[in-house]
Amino acid sequence: MQTLFPKRLTPSAFSPFGDVLSFDPDRSRLVNDGRALRFDTDTRFDHASPDGRPVLAVYRASGGPLPMRLSTFERHPLSSQTFVALSVERFLIVVAPEDQTGLPDLDRAEAFVGHRSEGVNYARNLWHAPIAAIGPDGDLLMFMWESRSPEDCVFHHLQEPLVVGSIQSSAE
Repeated sequence: MQTLFPKRLTPSAFSPFGDVLSFDPDRSRLVNDGRALRFDTDTRFDHASPDGRPVLAVYRASGGPLPMRLSTFERHPLSSQTFVALSVERFLIVVAPEDQTGLPDLDRAEAFVGHRSEGVNYARNLWHAPIAAIGPDGDLLMFMWESRSPEDCVFHHLQEPLVVGSIQSSAE
């Protein structure tokens, strides 16, 4: 059984898989009569279906401790997918590039820990584990384009679970 150890979510570490979303005060501007700062991310939502429509949903993620056993990966061939932590304190992000057969390459999988007020934008067609809270249950905001076809979400069930181990001190 393969074990991954999660690392801290940073833009550079996550860049092969998509974008990290968080507030950058150095790149923000004053708006709303001076009562707010606005930061426009560089993230662009990618979608390939002309029939798709934007969907904004709130996920209540079940929490649990690490180590965590993962048995399913999914991907979205028609759209990037974004999650932003609303009330969840920490959440698990596990991604894997595609192997030569089109399935998740678990030997190159990586795990990250996101925190409240952070988010990720998974690249279109990227294999990833379903979103999970670390610790207590919590809410995340999800955005993607959906066409209401089977290609919106493709699942792959692993023959043997992938284990995500305890958080290393640098990932806290």
